[in-house]
Amino acid sequence: MASVRVDRTRNIGIMAHVDAGKTTTTERILFYSGVTSKIGEVDDGSSVTDWMQQEQERGISIVAAATTFNWHQHVINLIDTPGHVDFTMEVERSLRVLDGAVAVFCAVAGVQSQSETVWRQADRYRVPRLAFINKCDRVGADPEHVIAEMRTRLGAHPIQIQLPFGIGPSFLGVIDLITMRARTWDASTFGATFHDGPIPHGHVPQASLAREQMLEAIAELDDELMAAWVAGRELPVVTIRAALRRVTISGRGVPTLVGAAFKNQGIHNLLDAVLDYLPSPSEIGPLRGRDPKDPTAAPTVVRQVHAAEIDAAPLAALAFKVQSDDAGGQLTYVRVYTGCLRVGDSVLDATRGHLEQVGRLVRMFANHREDVRQIEAGMIGALFHPASAAATKLATGDTLCDPRAPILLDPIVVPSAVMSVLVEPETEEDIAKLDRALARLSIEDPSFRVRTDSESGQIIISGLGELHLEIVVDRLKREFGVSARVGNPQVAYRETVTRRAEGENRFVRQLGPRGEYGHVKLVVEPTDRGGGYVYENRAAATEIPQEHASAVEDGVSEAVLRGVIAGHPLTDLRVQVVGGSYHPVDSNNYAFKVAGSKALVAAASKAGPTMLEPVMSLEVTTPDEHVGDVLGDLHSRRGKVAGVAARPGVQTVACFVPMATMFGYSTDLRSRTKGRATYAMELDHYAEVPQQIRDELTRARG
Repeated sequence: MASVRVDRTRNIGIMAHVDAGKTTTTERILFYSGVTSKIGEVDDGSSVTDWMQQEQERGISIVAAATTFNWHQHVINLIDTPGHVDFTMEVERSLRVLDGAVAVFCAVAGVQSQSETVWRQADRYRVPRLAFINKCDRVGADPEHVIAEMRTRLGAHPIQIQLPFGIGPSFLGVIDLITMRARTWDASTFGATFHDGPIPHGHVPQASLAREQMLEAIAELDDELMAAWVAGRELPVVTIRAALRRVTISGRGVPTLVGAAFKNQGIHNLLDAVLDYLPSPSEIGPLRGRDPKDPTAAPTVVRQVHAAEIDAAPLAALAFKVQSDDAGGQLTYVRVYTGCLRVGDSVLDATRGHLEQVGRLVRMFANHREDVRQIEAGMIGALFHPASAAATKLATGDTLCDPRAPILLDPIVVPSAVMSVLVEPETEEDIAKLDRALARLSIEDPSFRVRTDSESGQIIISGLGELHLEIVVDRLKREFGVSARVGNPQVAYRETVTRRAEGENRFVRQLGPRGEYGHVKLVVEPTDRGGGYVYENRAAATEIPQEHASAVEDGVSEAVLRGVIAGHPLTDLRVQVVGGSYHPVDSNNYAFKVAGSKALVAAASKAGPTMLEPVMSLEVTTPDEHVGDVLGDLHSRRGKVAGVAARPGVQTVACFVPMATMFGYSTDLRSRTKGRATYAMELDHYAEVPQQIRDELTRARG
C-alpha cells in the first residue's frame, strides 16, 4: 500500500455488546470497501475478522482483529473488538491506540451492560465516537429509545443526524438531516444498491422538526454554529459538518446513525461519517510521555502530531498486542504516533531499556499479512519475529522510540483476574509442553495469569471469567497438543483488614560465631475499597539501614500475597514501616526480610482480618413469563436486585451477585427460560464475605 497523507488516515475501532451486530457491520464494511469479494457471515463461521476456530464455532469475537482498507482516497485502519466481557482486555488495548470508534447498538435491546463497559473504556482514553443503531429492520426496533438510553445510561450527548422512515420489517431507508435527502435501499439486491432522492412528502414535517432539533443540539455544544444559528444566517452543509466534526473530536457530542447491517443498509453512510467526523492522527493533540529515566514522574516529554511535523518528529510507537504465529514466531502490533518505523532500524524499547532490531514489518488483514518496508506516523502495523528470534522481549504496553530521543508512553490498563482453575499435565511430556504453552498465552494476553502454588506445587491459571478460561483450556489442547486435567473453577478471593493495628518482630538467630538479627515495627490500616496494597517506609536510617530497607519491603510483600486467614492475597490496606533496630555485625537482608514478613502477619492478625469476594454486575434480559423464575434463582444465589426495566415482551433485571454463586449460570438460565433469556456479567467490586461462608473457606484451607 502506497504512503498516504496523515490527514487522510483514520484509526477506528468497532465496539459493542455481544450480538449487537458488530462483526456483521465490519464484514459489510470490508465488502463495500473492496477488501473482500464475498460477504462473510458470523452464523456460518465465514467472517474475515472472526478467524479463530473457537470464534467460528461459538459465533462470537474472542480476539481483536485489525485490518486496513481504502475509502474515498482515505486509509482506514479498523480493529473489530470482542463484545463479551471475558475478553475486555482486547477492547482495552485497542482503544488505547485508536483515534476514534464506532459504537454499535441493537435497536431492539438498546444500551446493554457491555455497551456501558466499552463506553467507559472509551471515555477513559477520550476516544471520539460515532453511534450506529443497528438492526432497525427487526420487530421491536426503537431507535428513539436507544438514544434516550444513551443519555441516561451512558451520560452521552447523541446527535441524531439520520431519521429512519419505516421501522422494523418495513424499514425502507434513512433521511439525512444535514443534506435533507432520503436514501432508500434496493430490496432486489438485498440492500447492495441504493437511491438518493427527495424526502417522501409524508415525512417532510417530521424531518424538518428533527433537523431543527439536530441543529439546536450541535449549536448548544459549538459556539461558532450557535452564533450563526441565533443570527438566522443560512447554514450550508459544509458549515454544519464542520461544527459537528469539532463537537465530535472534542468528545462533546456523538453523531448517531441508523441502519441494518445484516441487510447491508446504512454501511455507506457510516463509512462517510467516519471520514467526516472522526479525527485523523494529526488532530488528536500533542503526544505526551515521560522520561524513561524517571517513569513515575509527570509527563514532561511532548511530541507534536500536526500534519506538517508528525513524520519529521522522532519515532514514538506503542506495542499494544502480541500474537503468536502458527510457526512459533511472534507478531507485535504497534501504533506509530510520530516518526517512522523502518525495516533495519535499531529502536529503543524504553519500557525495558534494550535495543530492538526491526527485521520485518507487516500490515495486518485479520490473520493475513502483507510485508511493508515501513510503518508511517499515524499508522498501525506489526513487527514480525520468526521462531528463531523468539527471544524478543517485546510485550504489550512497551514503548518503542528513537534511542536519541527517548520517551515513555502511558501503559495499558490490565483488568484483574476474578476466577482460577487448576491445570494438571497428564504425562511427563505434557509438563514441558504445558509450560511453553502457558508462557506463550500469558505473553499474548496480560489479563491471563499463571502461578504455581507454593505449598502444593499445582499450576493455577486465572482469567476474567468462565468463558475466558474455557477458551484458554481449549487452545491448550488444540493449538499446543497438551493433555491436561482441569480442576473446578475457583473464585479469586481477597483478604483485608478492618482496623488499624501494630505489629513487631525481632528475628534473632545464632549461626556459629555470627548471628542473624533483624527488627521491624510496622502499622497496618484499611484503605478505601479498591485502594489495593500501599507500602510506605517511614523508619529512620538509624533504625533500619538503607541497605536493608528493600529486604523489609520484600518480606512484607510476600506476606501480603500469602494472607493471614485462608491463603488469599491481602488488599485494600496500607502498611507503614515505622521503626526497628539493627546489629552492626549480625544484621543481614535475610533477617530483615523474615522480620518484615512476621511483623506483617502479627499486625494483620490483630487488625480484624476479613475476606472479600468478587461481586459481579449482572444484567439478565428475559421474556415476561420467566421473570419470576429468574428473580427467584438470583435470590438463591445471594443476588441483590438493583432494578427491573420493562420493554415490550421482555424485562431486563439488573443485579449484583457474588461470583462464587455464578458457576454454570448460563446452563441454568437456558433451562429456566427455555433458551430465550440472555445475560451479561462483569466484575463490579469486592465485598465482605458473609461470616458463615468465611468460616467454611477457612476450614477448607485448614
